[in-house]
Amino acid sequence: MLIEFRVENHRSIRDEQVLSLEAGRIGGDQDVRPRAIPSHPAKLLPAAALYGANGSGKSNLLAAIAYMKEAVSYSHRLWGPDEGIPRTPFAWGEKRQESSLYEVEIILGGVRYQYGFICDDHVFLEEWLYAWPNGKKQTWLEREGAKFKFGESLRGENRVIEELTRPNALYLSAAAQLRHLQLASLYSWFGSIGTINVVSGSSAPSHSVNLEQAHLALAFEFMLEPRGDRKSGLAKNESSGSMLDQFKSLLRAADLGIVDVRINREDSVLHNRGVRGSGFELKHRSKTEDAWLSLKEESSGTRTLFRLALPVLRSIRDGTILIVDELEASLHPILADLLVRQFNDPEINKKNAQLIFSTHDTNLLGTLVGEPALRRDQVWLTEKDENGATILYPLTDFKPRKDENVERGYVQGRYGAIPFLGEFRVPSGDAG
Repeated sequence: MLIEFRVENHRSIRDEQVLSLEAGRIGGDQDVRPRAIPSHPAKLLPAAALYGANGSGKSNLLAAIAYMKEAVSYSHRLWGPDEGIPRTPFAWGEKRQESSLYEVEIILGGVRYQYGFICDDHVFLEEWLYAWPNGKKQTWLEREGAKFKFGESLRGENRVIEELTRPNALYLSAAAQLRHLQLASLYSWFGSIGTINVVSGSSAPSHSVNLEQAHLALAFEFMLEPRGDRKSGLAKNESSGSMLDQFKSLLRAADLGIVDVRINREDSVLHNRGVRGSGFELKHRSKTEDAWLSLKEESSGTRTLFRLALPVLRSIRDGTILIVDELEASLHPILADLLVRQFNDPEINKKNAQLIFSTHDTNLLGTLVGEPALRRDQVWLTEKDENGATILYPLTDFKPRKDENVERGYVQGRYGAIPFLGEFRVPSGDAG
């Protein structure tokens, strides 16, 4: 699980900002949302939401996590030797020439890790990795420019990998390509992070496959019958059946009138990098006659939920992180609430998957259906300072009362992070 993420000098984020998923001292023992992790003293949260005005930096924080994932996954394998570092620092003032920092603290396999790096436009200036396998800190890697220091606890062909690590590539990225067994799980953790931009319909990293391809490829992987007629039923083996049942249950819970899903093989074309085309058909139940409609004929809300459903279910199945920009786009508030509660419910989210998302949906702060979907320590706010730099802060900084209406307080600007609108008038036509 992610404990915290730190970033400095990325897009609108000028100064160091920290997103923490440690639970605060709120709620009671009956609140099952915070998760107790044996190797960490504080409970961790399965979801965090970013609120703020348009242009305040919510998406940039999520993009910073996606950028760190991309640097780890691709810097050694896909970044050209002479391409430098493809970063986007703060655009104004001296900060444009300064370095950028990215760091995570995570719990992986019962071990706490702290990993991060500092880079400029040309090279990685620093890289570090610390581990606490028995509650005691171990230094595994410290890099300063071309100098590498390895701790005794990091075993493997460290010096060989060092020689093959370019100035514009991360050691962790190179180590994974050269099959460093001790670092494989950490590298895989970054690779497992899912990133979705609901509005654009694509994944955030530039090397990720298109979201339409991704969700269709998942459907084929988990649901397609290995053999069948041109209008195929879905797979019924044990592994895919579980995913299929969960997928259908989620669609039914959304109360869209959808009771079944199938894939029309004639309308789907397989390609090496995924699947192109929308061959999905959804069965709608009515009092008179059931009808199959293609996904292309569904509402934008249904299509959005359909695209989100499989990444959500895969994240919960595998216990990974899912990052969603603008979760509420085209979704009814109840549907966004439903998705958040999938992660918060320990009976559903048994492997402690985490959802980090940006939103304007204030219903998640209120009591639309029972208790609010979000605890107050799961709410983070963004706003710009006078220099146009993003400031990130938790709602708990304001210590709202237990009975305080957080939704109303946010809309009224009690916690900041909302736009201040000047007077706007549409000019009327000339009477003469």
